[in-house]
Amino acid sequence: MSESGTSDTLSFEDLEASVGRRTGRTHVLAILVENKPGVLTRITGLFARRGFNIQTLAVGPTDDPAFSRITLTVDGALHPIDQVTKQLHKLINVIRIRDLEPGEAVQRELALFKINADGAQRTELLQIASIFRANVVDISRRTLVIEITGTNEKVEAFEQMVRPFGLVEMSRTGEIAMSRGRTET
Repeated sequence: MSESGTSDTLSFEDLEASVGRRTGRTHVLAILVENKPGVLTRITGLFARRGFNIQTLAVGPTDDPAFSRITLTVDGALHPIDQVTKQLHKLINVIRIRDLEPGEAVQRELALFKINADGAQRTELLQIASIFRANVVDISRRTLVIEITGTNEKVEAFEQMVRPFGLVEMSRTGEIAMSRGRTET
């Protein structure tokens, strides 16, 4: 921090960094929980009470049917993430929480796009799908349904490419994530 009387100014970002409350990045939290009714409601309620907007949320079973994995994405630039994770640890059904660092995790999303595809457009859409390694999962006279799996950036890039053709409908799962390499228990 600067001393009074000096010409150095301290920006809001520098002040926040010095306090250490906001990280400025999107946080992907992998939460291992007991597979019991009401657990998801308690977790999402905790985020809502703290003013977080959950950007993506995916829940599914693990290799053990007694546990589920919740993967959620929140913006850490708007709110301090450390306090909410401390409160999550206090919930009885929460087993483990990992804030996955971007370079240390594998992150994927699944999306389905229904796109207008008449005549010549169909060939061009099939080429775009091939470039993105996407799969055509349904064909009708006027539309194609294309499935794409990849990073959030890849899905968004595909969306930008196909939107001019006439995007009829889109459905995205939200990110799921897993740490790279061996995990310590």
